[in-house]
Amino acid sequence: MDHARTAAQRLAEGRPLREVLGSAAPLWPALDREVRSLPPHELGSLRRPGRTEAATALALCHPDGRLREAALDSVSHYPGLLPLLVVRCSDWAAPVRDRARALLAEAPPAALVAQAELILLLGRRGRGGFAAELLGRVLREGPAEALHPLLESTDRATRRFAHRVAVERGLLPPARLARVAARSGDVVLQDLCAEAAIAAVREQDADDGDVLGVLLAARSPRVRAAGVTALRRAGRYGEARAHLTDRSGVVRACARYVVRQGGIDPLPLYRELCTGEEVAPGAAAGLGECGDRRRDADTLWALVRHPVPAVRAQAVTGLRTLDAVRREGLTPLLDDPSPAVVRAATRALLPHAADFPVAWLRGRDGPQSPRAVRVAARRLLRAAGFRVD
Repeated sequence: MDHARTAAQRLAEGRPLREVLGSAAPLWPALDREVRSLPPHELGSLRRPGRTEAATALALCHPDGRLREAALDSVSHYPGLLPLLVVRCSDWAAPVRDRARALLAEAPPAALVAQAELILLLGRRGRGGFAAELLGRVLREGPAEALHPLLESTDRATRRFAHRVAVERGLLPPARLARVAARSGDVVLQDLCAEAAIAAVREQDADDGDVLGVLLAARSPRVRAAGVTALRRAGRYGEARAHLTDRSGVVRACARYVVRQGGIDPLPLYRELCTGEEVAPGAAAGLGECGDRRRDADTLWALVRHPVPAVRAQAVTGLRTLDAVRREGLTPLLDDPSPAVVRAATRALLPHAADFPVAWLRGRDGPQSPRAVRVAARRLLRAAGFRVD
C-alpha cells in the first residue's frame, strides 16, 4: 500500500505520526508490514534511548521482537499509538503478544470502542480474537451510549457487530429494528433486525402494526418475506393475500403459506387474479408456482400475449415452472420489443435449442438485430452445442 509505505518512510525521518498516517483501520496493519521492509540503516537508530512518538511507532513494528516488546511500555505516553498496541495483540511472538494483551486490557473502555473497526478487522485474522472478545465484553457490560456511534459506523463489520450486541441487550425498540431492516442494503443486518423486531413485538406483546407495516413495505424481498411470515404469528392471515402477487418468488411462497394457514387455498385466488381485467405480473408467476399444468397452462398462454411486458415475461416464467413450454408458442417472443420478455423466453427455450434451425439463429446474431435478440441467439446456439465467436 503506497500510503503506508510513505508513512513508514516519513516516520523513519522523525515526522509526527498525525502528519503521516490517517485513521483508516487497514492502514495500521499495512504500516506494520511496511516498517519491516525499511532498510536496516533507517531502523538502526531505534536502539538508542530517548524515543519520540515516531520512533516508538517504528519500534512497535520492528522486525526484532525484543524491540517490539520493549516499545510496548511507551504506548501509554503516546495515546495515538493505541492502534499499534491493538496490532501487537496478534503478534506472532508470544512474549510481545502477551504483553500487548495485558496492556490493552488496562485501556479505558472508550479507547477500545474508538478502535472497534481495527479490532474487528484484526479479529478475522489469526491470533486476533483476544481484542475482539475484549471489545465485545466492554460493549455488552458497559453503558448503552458506547454502542450508539458504532451502530452508525461506515464500516460494515462494525455496524453488524454493534447491532448484534444491541439486539442481545435489547437496547433497540422494535420500530427502529424494523426501519434498519427495511432500509439497510446489508443482508446480514436485514435478517438480524427483521427477526429481532418481530421477536421483540411478540415478547413485549406490543402493537405490531407499525413494525410489520415497515417490514412489508421494504425493498428487500427477504425483509418483506419476514414480514409476511410474521402475519401468521399475529393471526392476520387475510393480509397475506395482498402479497400473493409480490414481485419476489420468496415473498409469494411465504404469502401462500400464511394464506393456507388461515384455511384458504391460494390457487383459486391466483386463477381469479389471472383472468381479471388487470393482471399483476406476480399473479402469472404465482399461478405457475402452484398451478396445475393441465388446467392452468392455457391461462398462462393467454397472458403471453398480454399488453404489459412484465405480465408477458412472468407468464413465460410460469409456463416454464409448470413445464408447459412449447417451442412454437414462445419463438415469436424472441422478437418481443421488451428485453425482459426476450430474456424470459430465451431461458424457457434453452432446453429446445437443438430444435432451432442453426442458420436462423446465426442470422439473428448480427448488427441489424437488437442487443437482446443477439444475446438470445448466442445463448441458444451455445445451448445447441455450436461455437459462437
